Amino acid sequence: MAEQDIPPPTITAMKIPIIKKGEYDIWSMRIRQYICHTDHNLWDVIVNGDLEEEPAPTTGETSAPPAPKTAKQLAARRTQERVKSILLLAIPDEYLLKFHNVADAKSLWEAIKSRFGGNVESKKMQKNVLKHQFENFSTASNESLDKAYDRFQKLISQLEVLVPQFQRKTLTRSSLEVFLLHGVRLPSS
Repeated sequence: MAEQDIPPPTITAMKIPIIKKGEYDIWSMRIRQYICHTDHNLWDVIVNGDLEEEPAPTTGETSAPPAPKTAKQLAARRTQERVKSILLLAIPDEYLLKFHNVADAKSLWEAIKSRFGGNVESKKMQKNVLKHQFENFSTASNESLDKAYDRFQKLISQLEVLVPQFQRKTLTRSSLEVFLLHGVRLPSS
């Protein structure tokens, strides 16, 4: 009787977010959500590194990690490999060879961050470019209101990620001003 009361497990499928050049911040939020949805312990491996330390090889041995000796070490190795696999699946094919030989998940995350995250100067330049695009936003005479709005919302989303002090309320108010000031024509009835 007890087996009949248990509902069947819910199966969910999520697409692994693939990182794109210049979109590290958004990708990192999405991949973290994906990993936490899969198994929250996987995210801990990225944040904390190996959960179960393996003994370091003695001199004269190769640098390959030793075979796990305990059940805990075996579970830690499997978890580490699972996280590395997820992160490697999120990298476009043209960059895969550069990341394939990274030792562990934490190091892989840092390598991805350094490759796709950009440095302080490039982020500052990207913020300035986005602010300039926001201030000078305009639409073409043949562009539909839907397309202009979608373009503007994408610009706002990028600004919110890169410039934390921008708030949705400020952007929404500014959105109306920009649309009215830059001649976005509303359809007439």
